[in-house]
Amino acid sequence: MPTPLTPSLEVRDRLLPAYADVLTADVRAALEQLAPFDADRRALMTARLARRARRAHEREPITFLPPAATIGRTSVTVDDARAGRFLGSDIPADLRRQWIQGTGPGAKPHTSLERSIRNVAYALLSGADGWMFDGEDALGQISTMALDNQRNLTLAIHRDAVFMTAAEAVAAEMNSWAESFLGRRIITDWRAQLDFTTVIFRARGLHLDDRHIRHVDGTGFSASIVDATTFLVNNQVRLRADGRSLVLYLPKIQTAEEAALWSDILSALEVHLGLPHGTVKTYVLVEQLEASFQLMEIRAALGAHFVGFNTGRWDYINSVADALAWDPAFVNPNIDAVTMTYGYMRAYEDRVRRAVNTPDATGHFALWQGGMEPNIPVGSAAGIESSMKRATAGAEREQREGASGKWVAHWKMVHIVRPVWERAGQDNQRGREFARLDYTFDAARALTQLEPAPRTIRGARDLISVAIQYGNAFGQGMQAAALKPADFFGNDDVLYLMEDMATGEIRLSILWEWLHKGATLTQTDDETGVQAGDLFTAALFRRLLAEEYAKLQHAATRDVHDDSKGTTLPIAREIVDIYVLEPAKLPWYIDLLNITLGVHDLTEAQRRIALLRTTFLNEGQRVTANLDFDTPAA
Repeated sequence: MPTPLTPSLEVRDRLLPAYADVLTADVRAALEQLAPFDADRRALMTARLARRARRAHEREPITFLPPAATIGRTSVTVDDARAGRFLGSDIPADLRRQWIQGTGPGAKPHTSLERSIRNVAYALLSGADGWMFDGEDALGQISTMALDNQRNLTLAIHRDAVFMTAAEAVAAEMNSWAESFLGRRIITDWRAQLDFTTVIFRARGLHLDDRHIRHVDGTGFSASIVDATTFLVNNQVRLRADGRSLVLYLPKIQTAEEAALWSDILSALEVHLGLPHGTVKTYVLVEQLEASFQLMEIRAALGAHFVGFNTGRWDYINSVADALAWDPAFVNPNIDAVTMTYGYMRAYEDRVRRAVNTPDATGHFALWQGGMEPNIPVGSAAGIESSMKRATAGAEREQREGASGKWVAHWKMVHIVRPVWERAGQDNQRGREFARLDYTFDAARALTQLEPAPRTIRGARDLISVAIQYGNAFGQGMQAAALKPADFFGNDDVLYLMEDMATGEIRLSILWEWLHKGATLTQTDDETGVQAGDLFTAALFRRLLAEEYAKLQHAATRDVHDDSKGTTLPIAREIVDIYVLEPAKLPWYIDLLNITLGVHDLTEAQRRIALLRTTFLNEGQRVTANLDFDTPAA
């Protein structure tokens, strides 16, 4: 049976005594204080689905807000936000130089504390200027990983002995790699190195319910509130004593009103903790098309909390595909063609850099952190050389365009990409002059602009293979995983890429587009007999799905764990099949994965998938609650 956590919240059975150091009395008191905001969150998420449904029904594109409108939950008008007539934030000293931010979770699945906490050690010894410890897209949610992640971060921030022991061993391992790969050591004093990297935490998005805490009436409770509250309450005293900022990344924001809700939550938490207003700083991940229509409004809504935007490629591509699911003319090409210089992506990046370099009422500019570098320098010499050249070239392009830094998905990439900014020498590019944002019809159209690019059988195979692999990794507790298409298993010239939830989302969205919008393939394929100009049909999809699934079933355990081939892999295939073939585009791949998390029986998974599908089709609602809440966590 669930256990009371606060007067209005309950926690899964056995978790409170097991995680008393995480769900402390102070955390519980803060959660109770913030619990009323969950009703507002639910209302905004209902409004999201209503906008999505209305736009699909009316075939209505996203537009800019009316200038005279007032941003929801604020007193700021849209026109004032666009003109910078609002109070923002200066940039704290430890955020002014963030040339490279690493990203990844602070915990591992199915392992001891001593092994799991090594994730945090790699991050804090990496030489990255900041590390975004992920509670969202890259953190597995199997069992109690969300709580393990919080525990590991707190132990590391407080320099607990278990962390220090792990850090000393990890430092030796990292130096050994660096001496063989770079010809030099990268850590001289490992204890001092731990203080170099700014600690940043990414909470889960407003669209997600927590898996272990809910309202006493049985309804789900905000994962965002749980994550942000637990991290800040448990670590704010030590971080501030060490002269460090309290910094969050906020994902999946669609509108300025959603940003204003985040601002209200964080402001209330500051009041509860006795902190000055604006102590908690936030970056916003621009991962949603609608957010690109409201960038200055989002800045204004977050006000003193806001320090910068981040341009993440995969999530954003998925959001564009989802927002235009109703438009038969919008069909993406092969995923590898949609780079940051492609059509609508180029326009998106340009709007972000112009938004951060628009001053607020006190002359403050914001930061732009560039997108993800997913490469890992593991493979053949030729493969590594080629991939590292591309990684460096991508970093150089972003630096030229005005980014103050970028992300990497693996600690080894810090030392390959950071020199781009070291050579440039500037702490950041705040205040670099760009044209002010415009809000014209052409500006709106540019945000959905397609350009000619291939759409091929090779591209379809890659989409299917990686989508299934990602779903399988998620089911195994690895929400971030090193993946590549099955046809390249064993080919060390083709490197694995670190992929998280977004990679599954976009791959299924593109496959859905190709099938339901009558996409034509651009190249002949001898193996399937497809000719250039042929349609991507359901029969063709089913054939490719069966063939790619068979490759994964026969893959070595290095690429597809043997113990997954009769458990989570068939479920991942089922999800891909249902999602792509369903005429009505389901909103979130994460919902299908969450509802089957911890399930190893295909029949039970099919029952749950059917529940989610019929609920959305018949009621227009997502199923976000943890169906296993009443079962004690393993």
